[in-house]
Amino acid sequence: MEGITIDRPTAADAQEILDLMKIIGGESDNLTFDGRGFYNTTVEDEARLLDEKASSDREAFFVVRKDARIAGMCHYTACSKERMAHRGTIGICLRKSACGQGLGTALMERLLDFARNTAKSEIVSLEVRCDNSNAIHLYEKFGFEKVGTFRGFFKVNGKLVDFYIMEKFL
Repeated sequence: MEGITIDRPTAADAQEILDLMKIIGGESDNLTFDGRGFYNTTVEDEARLLDEKASSDREAFFVVRKDARIAGMCHYTACSKERMAHRGTIGICLRKSACGQGLGTALMERLLDFARNTAKSEIVSLEVRCDNSNAIHLYEKFGFEKVGTFRGFFKVNGKLVDFYIMEKFL
C-alpha cells in the first residue's frame, strides 16, 4: 500500500501516540479507554514504555503510518508465566478515518508474524465486543474462532457490554 508503513515507534512518537489515543478513545466505546486517552500517562512514561518494548522478543507495539502520520496501533504480549508462555494476546485500534483501507489487515499480518516467528507463540487470543462486526470479520478472516463469551466485560454508560473471547492456533 502506497504511503503506508508499519514499524515500532520510538520515544519521539510518544506525544503523537498519546494524542491519538484521545482521538480514538473518543470515537469508540470498543476500547479500554475513552476520550481522555491514557489520562494518567505522561509523555515521559510513554517514551520509557516505548523504549522498553523496542527490542523485546515477547512483547511488541507497532504503529501504522499513513502519509507519515500515525493512524493506528497494535500490540502483542506473550504470557510470562511458564505454563502459559506458549500463548499471547493482541489488540488493535485505528482512528475512524483510517478504517476500511486495509490498515487493520496489515497490522494483523505484522502481529501474527511477530507472535509466530519472534515470540514463538502457539496460541493468540483476544477479546472483542460482541457487536463489533467489523473487527470480528477481520479476526475471522485470519482464522480466529470464538471460544466463549465474557458477559459484562465492559460497563459503558451504566450498561454491561459482552465480549467474545477469540483465539487462533499458529
